[in-house]
Amino acid sequence: MEGNTIQQRDEEMEIDLVEICLLLLHNLPLILSAGVLAALCLFLGTKLLIAPTYNSATSIYILSRQQESSSITYSDVQLGTQLTADYAELIQSRYVLEEVIQVLGLDSSYEELSGRVNVTTPDGTRILTITVTDTDPVRAMDTANAIREVASVHITNVMDIEAVNVVETANMPTAQAGPNTLRNTLIGALLGVFAVAAVLIVRFLMDDTIKTSEDVEKYLQLSVLSVIPLNEGEPDASRKKKLKKA
Repeated sequence: MEGNTIQQRDEEMEIDLVEICLLLLHNLPLILSAGVLAALCLFLGTKLLIAPTYNSATSIYILSRQQESSSITYSDVQLGTQLTADYAELIQSRYVLEEVIQVLGLDSSYEELSGRVNVTTPDGTRILTITVTDTDPVRAMDTANAIREVASVHITNVMDIEAVNVVETANMPTAQAGPNTLRNTLIGALLGVFAVAAVLIVRFLMDDTIKTSEDVEKYLQLSVLSVIPLNEGEPDASRKKKLKKA
């Protein structure tokens, strides 16, 4: 008995999934239209409401010597690798960034500038790359160079090293770093499609009305004795009257 019940539930679930697929196929034009509309909205919003940003990067190389000699030992290299994280923290310190804000006369707070500065270290190297993101490409370049210069002096004083070598000065960015218009457009299309599909599925699952003779047999476990055909050419009001009389 229990096996029959499980089999019956599985059959009902299979029928429901088929009906859901048919429902989505029947409303496919509506779903696609919603996806196109949402994609268009996010495309226009990205183009018109979000200011483009630019990235400018500069790189430095720091090597500390443990002893007063012109040669570089393995321990110097190992120590420099271990101190890379310390250098990154000093570059993004409040002292350095507030000094840059004062030197360049930026209309930004320390928190705002800190959110636009990123310090990274390529794997297997001791090179520190300082990247600044800004809506103005010239300001991004000037800020990156200023951070490098102020940080170099600050690191030299704090860490007691000889010098900070400049690997690469900040470049003038020519291409936008963001926003990603294509990605936002695709996200908008997917959101529109999934939103409409979810609404249709929820309405279908919450609709417990009986529409066909198959629904009567399925949900009420009753056999249908007869079916009254309706004239497709009659208006809805006439159909309702006939149904009431029946």
